[in-house]
Formats: sequence, C-alpha cells, structure tokens
Amino acid sequence: MAPLTKSNLLIADAWEDYQLLDAGDGMKCERWGKHVLVRPDPQILWPRQSGRPWSGWDAFYHRSERGGGNWEYANRLPDSWEVRYKHLRFKIRPTNFKHTGLFPEQAVNWDWCATKIKAARAEGRQVNVLNLFGYTGAASVAAAAAGAQVCHVDAAKGMVDWCAENVQLSGLDRSAVRYIVDDCVKFVRREIKRGKKYDALIMDPPSYGRGAGGELWKLETHLWPLLKDCRAVMSDEPLFLLLNAYTTGLSPTVVHNLLTELFHGKGSVSTGEVGLPIQADGKVLPCGIFGRWEA
Repeated sequence: MAPLTKSNLLIADAWEDYQLLDAGDGMKCERWGKHVLVRPDPQILWPRQSGRPWSGWDAFYHRSERGGGNWEYANRLPDSWEVRYKHLRFKIRPTNFKHTGLFPEQAVNWDWCATKIKAARAEGRQVNVLNLFGYTGAASVAAAAAGAQVCHVDAAKGMVDWCAENVQLSGLDRSAVRYIVDDCVKFVRREIKRGKKYDALIMDPPSYGRGAGGELWKLETHLWPLLKDCRAVMSDEPLFLLLNAYTTGLSPTVVHNLLTELFHGKGSVSTGEVGLPIQADGKVLPCGIFGRWEA
C-alpha cells in the first residue's frame, strides 16, 4: 500500500501578475495585473488586520442575500485583460458569479504537471493528457506548453471557447488541444468504448451539478465511479493523475485513500492543500485540496 504521508501545503508564490494583497472579514483584495478586485471568500473567517475598509480598488463584488451578486466599479475596467504566469498567458474577465476565469493557486499544479510531461518527453514519450471539468483551461495550456497533446472537456461551451483563447494567448498552436463540449462522465464512458487511452489525467470535479440532460452530479456519490472509469482510459504505463477539489469536508486523507485504492497501492500518492500567500501579513489563504498519483 502507498504510505499515508503528512499532508502538504503548497503555496503558489511564483506569481508576478497576481497578488493576494490582503484578506479578512470574509473578503480578499487581489491585484490581477494592473487592476485591483475585492471578492468574497468563505474560507476567510479571521478579521481584517487593519480594521479599516480597503481603498484603491477598481471593482468590488457584493454578494446578494438571494444568491449571486454584482460588481461595483470604482474605475472603468476593460471587458477583459491578460495576466502572465511565467511563459503562460491567460484572459481575465470578472464574471457575474464573482470569478475571474482563473484560480491562481493552481499554479503549483501547473508547474508539477509540466515537469512530469517534460521529463517524459525528454525520454522520447508522446504524452496524451485528458483534462476533465477543464473550465477555462489553464491546466490544459500548461500541459500543452510542456509538449503534451491535450483533450480538454467541459460541459459549458463558453468555458471551452475561453480555453481556446488562452491557448492562443500563450502562443500555442490551437491544434495542441482538442476541445470537447460534453458531460465529462458520459465522455469518459464513450472513450472507454472507443478504446482511447491517455497517459495522464487532470480533473477538477464540482461538488454538485446537473448535466445538460438534467443528470445529477454529487461528488460524494459519483467521484469514485468516475475515478474507476478514468483508470480504464489510462494507458498501460500511466504518467500521473491529478485531482483537485474545492468541496468543503473532503479531506486530503480521503483523497489519498481514493487514489491508493484506484491504483492498487502502486506508484506514489501525495495529497494536501493549495494556498496563496497574503502580502499584508504573511498568512496563507487555503484554496482547496489536491491529490497526485504518479508512477
């Protein structure tokens, strides 16, 4: 059995175009390129250090008691703009649901995937990567930039189109990524029937959702069956599997157990949290958990 190791806290501290400036009282103040945004975050239970309202922000997201919310603009912003992470480029756009199209804490996982892919390519391997629930495709871009052929799957066409924009912004050939608008569970099952195989798999499944046909997705119920299907589409010599989760209550230990069971104790498993450094006081904002299996 793969040993249960102490959970890691991986901090995404290599950014230049992004900074988490301050956090407290359920809110975070961030710099995205030249623009400062203030957004709510349920993990921020501690008080604001200064006790004073933040100033100098460009846009502030106000959550509604009825759900959702709206942006208040102190300064006019472009419809979208770019941020850089090392050699990668991503489009940022404040959405109606407070998101910007990018989760900067995931940079630690982009780097890890890229390192694994580059090492395999240096040994002469072709690497096919499947990215499920791929959102706007930051992980797909990172994998493609490292030399992989990537299949990017998300049920929302707008997110898949955004991924294609990010691929082009990063100077990559559009053909480096295969873009699929589909229910991830159904897509994987069809890939099994087609006999398609992937060397590496990335997934960021939601806590809860419904497919285009009304299919219910609940992570606690459906994650294990999906993982088993994913194992069936992995090649005979798989490279890695990366699982990200933002579900409250899902612990790194649970993820370790799932991945250990999935690969029958072969390879190595590491789990933990990803986080962002808070510039104002040196704290770390936890931003979800990860599980990594590697051969």
